[in-house]
Amino acid sequence: MRIYLISPYHTGSHQAWAEGYARHSRHEVHLVTMAGRFWKWRMQGGALELAPRIDALAREAGPPDALLVTDMVNLPALIALARPWLDRVPIHLYMHENQLTYPPRPGEKRDLTYGMINALSMVAADRIHFNSAYHRDAFFDELPRLLKHFPDYNHLEIIPQLRAKSDVLPVGLDLSCFDAFRPPSREPGPLRILWNQRWEYDKNPGEFFRALYVLAEEDRPFQLIVAGENFRQKPDEFAEARERLAHRIRHFGFAESRADYARLLWQADLVVSTAIHEFFGVSVLEAIYCGAYPLLPNRLSYPELLPSDLHASHLYTDFGDFLAKLRWAVTHPEAVRARDLAWIADHFRWENLDVRYDALMEATSSLNTEH
Repeated sequence: MRIYLISPYHTGSHQAWAEGYARHSRHEVHLVTMAGRFWKWRMQGGALELAPRIDALAREAGPPDALLVTDMVNLPALIALARPWLDRVPIHLYMHENQLTYPPRPGEKRDLTYGMINALSMVAADRIHFNSAYHRDAFFDELPRLLKHFPDYNHLEIIPQLRAKSDVLPVGLDLSCFDAFRPPSREPGPLRILWNQRWEYDKNPGEFFRALYVLAEEDRPFQLIVAGENFRQKPDEFAEARERLAHRIRHFGFAESRADYARLLWQADLVVSTAIHEFFGVSVLEAIYCGAYPLLPNRLSYPELLPSDLHASHLYTDFGDFLAKLRWAVTHPEAVRARDLAWIADHFRWENLDVRYDALMEATSSLNTEH
């Protein structure tokens, strides 16, 4: 079976997911990609670049038996521009994120254009795969409001139709790349707290550092590892934290290589999220695999990552609960280090998910004769 995987925003987790599936699938997976920048232009005009690439690939390698595209694809535009290669090809839409429930930056108003592109792409797709149940439910809760925003011909009837062809398909992870950097034993000493998410407003770093300032004022022992990408020119919360917590910092800044990143994860004892937006949680799972104890908000996609019997100890309900759990952790570093939860991340390995992905691609093969 020949699968074209279309990834117009090919960087970070999108790139890792696409290349991971291509490596692990038993099928012939061809990547059609564009550089991971200018996301609005990718959604508006990416099909202009992707269509001729699909044409060239089809002539060279043969036409696709299935298409797997990400949410950054304007699918109706791509289908129109890539005729006739896509006329009777089953199309799977993978929703890493959506632009309808993604929180706008402070002071910004949501542009409904991109949420509508997502919705139209869903209508055009044969199957829709969300990376978490939270993501699926949040999108379909908001979709009626999007459609009702327009003056007429709202077509609310598409909502149950889209739900019916949707499922939850977790992101596959390549975790073996961390194994070469596993230390022989965990280092003793003060608890090492990890932040390995983007330095962005939707990850709510202010609340994270606010809690650390309280611990520091109480003179509780801990060290800080701050990684993750920074896309802002002046990430004020991080600049302040670097100054106020200077003597506790073990690392501060983006890890320049995958090897450096892996070493940092293995050093960490506890990984924290304070996010107000998360559709899956790749960085948290990577840290858990490397031995970090997770402390996460009881919201978004996080409850899906952990078995329910771990929720009470690893999910917090509000800032007070977060602070209480942090206090316990810094007071009991050896108990934190003794808790090995790597098996949680193992569930999301490509080795455990590739068969599921392949089966979904194969299940639509009959659609070739139904269109």
